[in-house]
Amino acid sequence: MAAAVMLRPMSTSAPHDPVLLDRIVALLAVGRPGVLVDATVGAGGHATALLDASSPDVTLVGFDRDADALALAGRRLDAFGDRVVLVHDRFDTLTTHLPPLLAQRGPLLGVLYDLGVSSMQLDRGERGFSFRTDAPLDMRMDAQGPTSAADLVNTLDTGALARILSEYGEERFARRIAGAIVAARPINRTLELAEVVTAAIPAATRRPGPHVGAHPATRTFQALRIAVNAELDAFRASLPQALELAPPAATPGFPPVALRGGRVAVISYHSLEDRIAKQTFAAAALGCICPPELPVCGCGRTPNVRHLTRGAETPEAGEVVANPRARSAKLRAVEVLAGPEGTAAPGRQRLA
Repeated sequence: MAAAVMLRPMSTSAPHDPVLLDRIVALLAVGRPGVLVDATVGAGGHATALLDASSPDVTLVGFDRDADALALAGRRLDAFGDRVVLVHDRFDTLTTHLPPLLAQRGPLLGVLYDLGVSSMQLDRGERGFSFRTDAPLDMRMDAQGPTSAADLVNTLDTGALARILSEYGEERFARRIAGAIVAARPINRTLELAEVVTAAIPAATRRPGPHVGAHPATRTFQALRIAVNAELDAFRASLPQALELAPPAATPGFPPVALRGGRVAVISYHSLEDRIAKQTFAAAALGCICPPELPVCGCGRTPNVRHLTRGAETPEAGEVVANPRARSAKLRAVEVLAGPEGTAAPGRQRLA
């Protein structure tokens, strides 16, 4: 098995339950040779299930920017031997790493994105992702990354901080919180930041009631984590790469590149991630865009994908009870399509 890193010992048991596991296996597992990609391999839970359910000729490529997670995945997936290739890099480098592997091991049959911070990262307080443990204010998924959350908190001006909190955390008190952070500098610990944020939010909005909501610092920590790791930029760049590399479904009159098209599935945990997946998939699924009064199609546009989910699917109640971190998960998936050059858009005759 090719792996980029093997770092300090970690438990080989899975530190969290993979979300929507059965559904992901049903969507992506394949019975013929090719390549599956877990773009956020983490502890290897989804990867293990996909390999178990797929043909022995399927190779799984696992990406992760977290070297500790990649080391754990390497040990957990070791039994699969050279069916596993691990890549220590961001998932917006698919077009850099995958083409040589695809040339050797077959077409790209599926890509999974399980986005956001992992349970393993949250549970390891020293990584600085959580306000529930006092730790250095870090939040880097790649420990070698150039910028930590403390760097942002202690160097950005009020306006820049407020934009991060508003855009990435959808925090309505972004300006107040940013001002309080600047006034309280330096802030280098997670609990320090959580206290500053809580104090900056109007008391009436954080007073416990019959249904206690999220911690007042939740949105601020989310926003800083996204900014530190450029998560949305990476996802926005990566998703079109997956659609580009995946082969189209076999079409009558076409060489049978695939019995089914390459599939791309996204599990997101907040609206910003889900919006990118929704908009990217909707644009790819769009067919003819000519005005409806035009009797024939002049644009020649045909859908590049078909939706495999109706809107965003969510976990069933039983899964949420067993795994509370699944409660905000949303799944969207598509399959890549193609037709012969010159195929008319559905329902419209194409202009010659």
